[in-house]
Amino acid sequence: MNASSIARGLGSAARATPDSPGEAGDRAIEAAARCGLIARGVIYLLVGVLAVRIAFGDSGGEQADRGGALEVLAEQPFGSFLVWAVGVGLAGMALWRLSEAVFGAAGADGRKAKKRLASAARAVFYGVVAYSVLSFAAGEKGSGSSDKQSQDVTARALDLPYGRWLVGLAGLGVAVAGVWIAVRAIRRSFRKHLQMAGTPKRVKQTVYALGVCGGAARGVVFAVAGGFAVTAARRYDPDEAKGLDDTLRTFADTAAGPWLLVAVAVGLALFGVFSFAMARWRRV
Repeated sequence: MNASSIARGLGSAARATPDSPGEAGDRAIEAAARCGLIARGVIYLLVGVLAVRIAFGDSGGEQADRGGALEVLAEQPFGSFLVWAVGVGLAGMALWRLSEAVFGAAGADGRKAKKRLASAARAVFYGVVAYSVLSFAAGEKGSGSSDKQSQDVTARALDLPYGRWLVGLAGLGVAVAGVWIAVRAIRRSFRKHLQMAGTPKRVKQTVYALGVCGGAARGVVFAVAGGFAVTAARRYDPDEAKGLDDTLRTFADTAAGPWLLVAVAVGLALFGVFSFAMARWRRV
């Protein structure tokens, strides 16, 4: 018996737990996860490209957000099929995260309550995103850009009892999550999730660079968007809340001008490419 056989045996034994979905279920969840990562990559790559076009004044009125990305995708050959595929892929992502919440994630600490709760939150998030994409695919154009949606949701939340506190805490949570995402990317914490044994060193270094640059840019965007939500709560003004498109455009209003937006946009596009790499090498 060679080392690889032993490793496969240990892996099978690790999965054969009372709350495991079984071998067939494992394969289905793995396929759902990898499809979900590809779908996420498509969205981020297109958002990054749209943001670069906005930076150079060549957007044609397009929005650098999920809705804008779907519009671009729908205009391509077989666009309807592509949008449906992205929606189904994101539903697969939600299913994968839900399975982690129920059965535990891969890794030694994957069954801890903290990990399960994080997976449950991600399942809800991707479930909502998948629903919006599938609704778009079915012909429902939604309620406008991410900016308008953010302002509408913020306005309704502010009208609730203790609404300012709810909006402020939610914004603070998003901002903290953004910092956490950026720090983990810079520390290359994603490496523990990758199975790249035997992969050429240059390929590994490229994937690591994609993860650092892409994850840091994604974290910065989350942090800034959360900061705008906190400002909306502090000023009791829903117009201060910004969706992804408006958040990205604010980078062009800084002293660095459009070049900061270009840097962030390229980072988001790189995160899209990194998601493709994760679909290939992610441990599920």
